[in-house]
This record gives sequence, structure tokens and C-alpha cells, in this order.
Amino acid sequence: MRFNYKGEFNSRSREVILPLYSALVRPQLEYCIQLWSPQHRKDMGLLEQVQRRATKMIRGMKHLSYEERLRETGLFSLEKKWLWEDLIAAFQYLKGVYKKDGDRHFSKACSDKTRGNGFKLKVGRFRLDIGKKFFTMGVVKHWNRLPRKVVDAPSLETFKVRLDEALSNLM
Repeated sequence: MRFNYKGEFNSRSREVILPLYSALVRPQLEYCIQLWSPQHRKDMGLLEQVQRRATKMIRGMKHLSYEERLRETGLFSLEKKWLWEDLIAAFQYLKGVYKKDGDRHFSKACSDKTRGNGFKLKVGRFRLDIGKKFFTMGVVKHWNRLPRKVVDAPSLETFKVRLDEALSNLM
């Protein structure tokens, strides 16, 4: 790696760009994301553009589509990463890790349907649009789409592995 007179580095190898991006840039993009969670496509697009540009900097990847660059680097899109983290938090709530608050945030849907994952969550109703943006509302739709194998995971580690598989199949 060589630094030029402006303090910039001239290497575009995957071994340099990816660790720098993962250590210095991505944490800034993810800082307190659960708190301020960008709701507008425009805001998410601006944040995602940073990752698009970083993956494009890697030698030999400029001609690839963004999805292909993500696959090559082993990264998720930021939106998918945020969803992954939200689903993990929901799993922890539902499994009783947060015993004090878990019952308040999610309610199970009573249904005799055998289709789906068998552990459906009920979507609440809100009079104001802002209620539709709450963490619990955003995660319910995605939770209900997960396969039974994922939601029936016996541990958090197993859930994470199965969730990775389920989300990578979405791409």
C-alpha cells in the first residue's frame, strides 16, 4: 500500500479496501440505526450509495453490478443488514431474553393455518402513520415470511446461521 501526498492510499486490492471499509466506514453507517432507522427510500439510498462506491473501488469489480459485488465481497446490503439485526432482536424478545418488555412489543397471532412458519406475529393497528414505522411493525411482516426452520431455531447462534441462509436466498 502506498500513500500519496494527500494522505490517500493507492491500493485498490480487496485485502486493503474491505477491511478499511468494514472497520472505519460501515460502523458509522450503522451507528444507532435501531434508534433513528431511516424510513424514507431517499435516506436509505444515500447511505447505501456509500457502500456501492466502496465496493466499486475494489480492483476488478467496477464492471460488476452492485448485487454481484456484494456477493463477491460477502457483504449484505445495508437495508438487508438492518433487517437481519431487527429479526435477531425480535427473536431475542420472543425467546424471553428481554423478559420485562417482550410481551409488550409482540403478540402472537391466533391462527389454525398450517401454512407458513407456525409462529406468526400479529400486526397491530395505529391511528397515525408514525405507528407504522415502529420497530415492531416493520419486523412483523418479515418475521411472518421466514421459514419454520428459521423461527424454530433452538438458540440464537442457530437462528443467525439459518437467518443468513434465508436472507441470502432472497438475493
